[in-house]
Amino acid sequence: MKETIISPEIIHNKIAESGIENVGRSSIRETVKLVNEIEKASGIKFIRMEMGVPGLPGSKIGTDAEIKAIQNGAVSIYPPMEGLPELKAEAARFLKLFANANFSPMGCLPTVGSMQASMAAIMVSSRCNPGKNKTLFIDPGFPVQKQQCSVLGHEPYSFDIYDYRGAKLRDKIESYLKKGDVANILYSNPNNPTWVCLNEQELQTIADLANKYDVVVIEDLAYFGMDFRVDIEKPGVPPYQPTIQKYTDNCIILLSGSKVFSYAGQRIAIMAIPDSLFLKKFPNLKAYFNSEEFGHAVIYGALYALSAGTAHSAQHALAAMFKAANNGEFHFIEEIREYERRAHVMKELFTENGFIIVYDKDEEKPLGNGFYFTINYPGFTGVQLMEELLYYGISAVTLDITGSTREGLRACVSQFSLLQISDLQKRLKLFKENHS
Repeated sequence: MKETIISPEIIHNKIAESGIENVGRSSIRETVKLVNEIEKASGIKFIRMEMGVPGLPGSKIGTDAEIKAIQNGAVSIYPPMEGLPELKAEAARFLKLFANANFSPMGCLPTVGSMQASMAAIMVSSRCNPGKNKTLFIDPGFPVQKQQCSVLGHEPYSFDIYDYRGAKLRDKIESYLKKGDVANILYSNPNNPTWVCLNEQELQTIADLANKYDVVVIEDLAYFGMDFRVDIEKPGVPPYQPTIQKYTDNCIILLSGSKVFSYAGQRIAIMAIPDSLFLKKFPNLKAYFNSEEFGHAVIYGALYALSAGTAHSAQHALAAMFKAANNGEFHFIEEIREYERRAHVMKELFTENGFIIVYDKDEEKPLGNGFYFTINYPGFTGVQLMEELLYYGISAVTLDITGSTREGLRACVSQFSLLQISDLQKRLKLFKENHS
């Protein structure tokens, strides 16, 4: 038997105990639990790439503001459903200064992370017009958002964008919208997991089609400013974070505090809705949310039913971080550039040992280094590779669960420390020796 890092017996036992039928197609959280159990049984620390959890300390600006809010009694008072006035104002200002996007404080709503925001956005936009309840995912994407559609009883459409960049994108999207049952289009930019970034022409195309077919675009900016090829560091100075709102108000922007501010544990985000959509009336909404107005239905229908507000102290934290960034006092982009450095090192180590980058180009340009990248090894499917890497103390998730049409794995750099370089090098070298 070939030498491996983890005992095959431990791997086999823990997989059997997990109850997972097909490890290669397990969810992200199932994979996390399995790897935790293998680590515990083996005493060997994994190179963990399966979960997109921030790997940097949370902003002190945020924690200080949150502690102060707690000391001042925030924990005993329900926050306003529509959000703290100071947070709404600073969120609108942040989107203007760093994305040149036009939102009023009215439409900037705090949510319990972007996951709650996407749930509410899908829930309301899919009930605006009778017969239009489908979500079109521009994939690959975050698997749990498809789970949200499933929970709501909607079977989504999806396609892998890699073969439909540029001019090809219009016909592909329109082929779905012509069906007449699409309510919303959902994508992330930068993309989780490929890290390709939609360009201005593509955003214009999506916006034009959204206007033509009256669908809502849900733009997930979880990785705001993390296309490090473009520096958006200075508030109010171009270049800016690209956004669909430049071309249409038929959109909802999801702005998470998790990755950009490393504030994932407090589950705080902003759901931004332009005024024209916020105030627009859809008679069909009244049957579900007791209001025809889109914004009212989001706040007092969907968000109220989901959580009755967002943690009071976390809202103070996010407001403080936005304000410091807006004032040029908090250089958040420079802090998260650590992910760019990690991705560069990790990609080099994998490719030096025979792995390939699955999504390797951003159209004709080199792909940027960021929070995710994608890998495969010749002769393996993604499912096979995921299982095989467990024996070498390396964990990831398959591209299968992201809606990708390609074989391989999604690798997240956030939990990798540069102190683990020698460990990763050793494990990949052994893998190559065993599979060359």
